[in-house]
Amino acid sequence: MAAGGVSVSGLDVRAAEVERLVDSPALRGSESLCRLLRYLANRAIHDPGTAIREHEIAAEVFGRSAAFDPRIDSTVRVNIARLRAKLIDHYSAPGAEDRFTIELPKGSYTLAFHPRPVEVEPEITVPAVMEPPVVRIEQPPRTNRVLVIALACMTGIAAILAATLLLERSGRGESRAVADAGDTRALRRFWGTLLHGPNDPWVVFSNATFVGRPATGMRYLVPSRDSGREVVDFYTGIGEVLGIHALDRTFTLLNRSVRVKRGGLLSLDDVENNDVVFVGSSLENLPLRDVPGLQDFQFQLVDEGPRSGEGALINLAPRQGEPKMFLPSPLPLSEDYAVVGLVPGLNPSRWALILAGTSTIGTQGAVEYVCREDTVRELLNRAGNPKAGSRLLFEAVLDVHIKGGVPVRSEIVLFHTHRPLN
Repeated sequence: MAAGGVSVSGLDVRAAEVERLVDSPALRGSESLCRLLRYLANRAIHDPGTAIREHEIAAEVFGRSAAFDPRIDSTVRVNIARLRAKLIDHYSAPGAEDRFTIELPKGSYTLAFHPRPVEVEPEITVPAVMEPPVVRIEQPPRTNRVLVIALACMTGIAAILAATLLLERSGRGESRAVADAGDTRALRRFWGTLLHGPNDPWVVFSNATFVGRPATGMRYLVPSRDSGREVVDFYTGIGEVLGIHALDRTFTLLNRSVRVKRGGLLSLDDVENNDVVFVGSSLENLPLRDVPGLQDFQFQLVDEGPRSGEGALINLAPRQGEPKMFLPSPLPLSEDYAVVGLVPGLNPSRWALILAGTSTIGTQGAVEYVCREDTVRELLNRAGNPKAGSRLLFEAVLDVHIKGGVPVRSEIVLFHTHRPLN
């Protein structure tokens, strides 16, 4: 007997189960997750009992070099979590009757194969009972659609899931309502023009440089007067954190992964050899000062007047009727201005997407704008719905409305286009 109580002939059965799973709706189209599943399955079947290290997965599945650092590059952990979620989804519904269940336990990189026990239903003897006469009232046959309408009157998620399942089994296609609820065409079109390379882009979030300590007070570093002081560079804003979460969810939807770095660790080699999403303005995301960035807009500190020292968005190339400066509202913040800009990278064959506000909440609003179907559709409309395969360069200014420290609505107030990349 082999490990797990499966006979030698069971090795082929487990491998076949893996291939069936690769071809299932849960994993179909996700090349990176299929590679990961096959690799983990091969190790579990042919090398049982041997621990799998994160560095091995990084090198053999995702092509990372010997310099791979899991503290900086979360590719393996992100994809392991995605694969674990896909397995749970599959065996909870479409794979509920599969011969094996494949599990990826938390805290482990080793797959577990569990043969399903064969259930024998007990034979039930029904005693003969005199049935009363039945009066049958003929009615037109009820369709599945009628049942869906009835189920829609029920409350809770269970009713929605039941209705969806019923439609899937009816053989009549998806309901229009369900299709509309899951519509991601604009998101896939926008991000599809960017996420087509073999490597996932770097997502670089700002971590400004501070002096002082949390217990005694911190402030931004001023190089001209803080020479020699202890520097703290491991704090970032809540908008950047929630923005990374929004990007992770969007990339997962598109079967891609997020590679995350804080700005202080980004090198020019990273920018030259990779596409980059910058989360945060040049006031805090300091690498933006060293690479080609926004052309028509710039984040600056106001140097005079009652708002001196506050961040502002400057229009460097105002067109007729456009303001030259955008200032957020005074505290408590109820309005901010942000930029969504797609510009060439340091290497012209690469691109950089800049998502930034004058405040951390404005930055969150910019990120969420490119992660929502309705707002991305508006962005594409303003860009003139470019043809598939073309990459439009643009800089859009957003008016971000804030309530209770949360961006609740964002709208484009200026849109500048540049020469497209084909």
